[in-house]
Amino acid sequence: MTGVGAATERVLIHAPTGRDAALACQVLEGAGIGCAICGTGEDLEREVAAGAGLAIVADEALGPATIARFLGRLEEQPVWSDLPVLVLTHEGRDVQPLIAALGPTVNATLLERPVRIQTLVSAVLAALRARRRQYEVRDLVHRLAESDRRKDEFLAMLGHELRNPLGAISTAVTILRQEGIPPESEARQIALIQRQVRHLARMVDDLLDLSRLSLGKINLKPEPVTLQEVVRSAVETLDMAGRNGRHEVSVRLAEEPLVVSGDPVRLEQVVANLLQNALKYTPAGGAVEVSVERRGVEGAIRVCDEGVGIPADQLAGIFDPFTQLGGAGTGSDSEAGLGVGLYLTQRLVDLHGGRIEAGSDGPGCGAEFLVRLPLAAAGSAAGGAAPARAGVRTPRAEEAPPMPRPVAAGRELRVLLVEDNPFAREALEELLRIWGCRFEAVATGAEAVDRAAAAPPDLALIDIGLPDTDGYQVARRLRDALAGRPDRLVALTGFGQSDDRRQALEAGFDEHLVKPVAPEKLAALVRSAAGR
Repeated sequence: MTGVGAATERVLIHAPTGRDAALACQVLEGAGIGCAICGTGEDLEREVAAGAGLAIVADEALGPATIARFLGRLEEQPVWSDLPVLVLTHEGRDVQPLIAALGPTVNATLLERPVRIQTLVSAVLAALRARRRQYEVRDLVHRLAESDRRKDEFLAMLGHELRNPLGAISTAVTILRQEGIPPESEARQIALIQRQVRHLARMVDDLLDLSRLSLGKINLKPEPVTLQEVVRSAVETLDMAGRNGRHEVSVRLAEEPLVVSGDPVRLEQVVANLLQNALKYTPAGGAVEVSVERRGVEGAIRVCDEGVGIPADQLAGIFDPFTQLGGAGTGSDSEAGLGVGLYLTQRLVDLHGGRIEAGSDGPGCGAEFLVRLPLAAAGSAAGGAAPARAGVRTPRAEEAPPMPRPVAAGRELRVLLVEDNPFAREALEELLRIWGCRFEAVATGAEAVDRAAAAPPDLALIDIGLPDTDGYQVARRLRDALAGRPDRLVALTGFGQSDDRRQALEAGFDEHLVKPVAPEKLAALVRSAAGR
């Protein structure tokens, strides 16, 4: 067998008598088409199995045994494949028996000899174009199969990660319902529920950010900001959430303010993701360090941990979506997450014109992540930034103190709660009752408008997805009918895209809160409404 060309593009020629095979191969190679001569039927069968773009076969080679073997091989083609076959026939031969022998399933074209060179080349090029289309279908089928596989893996992982916090919450609720539960046990279960709710909310936020990135809908709001301010804010947020309580987290900030042009919220998300990742993979009692320093014309944020480390064979793919390292859950919390945090972090750094690198000496040796961001031009400054501090060591986080009542004694606050989900409505009712609010709770938009007309509230909390209408329509009707009342109109929704917020504000809402609503945010709104 002779010939050149990629296996999937080559033309197989089987003409065992005369010089037809050699001449056809010479013509095709002259046209830039790779070919291979198959001397026997067994050669043809073997080479078809190895891959080909087209088979050219002389009719005298198609005896009953060769046709049977050839048809058997073609029947084994994958579903996307339909190998083109050019059959060179003798002039004046009755081809009907040959057509019948090949059958209707063979993609065969008959060319009568002698064949003009231009006709042969044109027929071969046309067949190869059709074959390339088949390869495109093959690649699409493979991509769809891989996508389905990854989707199934992701759904399985998502189900597992959702069941973990839901199971913990369910157990905690069961404990809280027991008679005679000690106060310290009650406090532990409440803290556990708060922690698991934060974890669930974080997973939802990650999924939404993943969707926004894939659609190109993350819009940065850049402003001058110091990297010291970003790091300090991220660490304080983790402290308040009780995330650092089982580790020593040290912060080292350069004395010189390092100013970048970036979105403070998204940059804080970058640092928080890296810190959460470090805490997750570092055993309790281990150390995590975050530092800020200048490196030439760039500012660098470095996060190091004493955790499980990263195997060398996983280091290259550490920023791929849905990537999980073995050994997750050895750190401060047992929730492995969805494996999208580092991917989101890398994409956010890219959007800021920076780069991120990961390093590790291997399992058990910890890991280091280095974010580099271009410093702003000379003269830029982050207004109001606090002076940088070096060598700051954060204290171990304690449980958050009890939340004070947002409504002062003797102050009446009328609240209208519109929520069709009975469980969510019941929980908010209990919270409003504890806070000393005077409230009415309804499940539909029509009820909300009727109750508000009878007794205008100071504050209205309105779910967007209602059974009879949507919260946007309710907001418009309240604004039109009540001449400015209620004083504060708040949307409660599970939809948190920027378009959802815009639509809520256009409908007349003052605030747009995404479920689950942080109690601190809700308390601040109640406190603000009660102070009017």
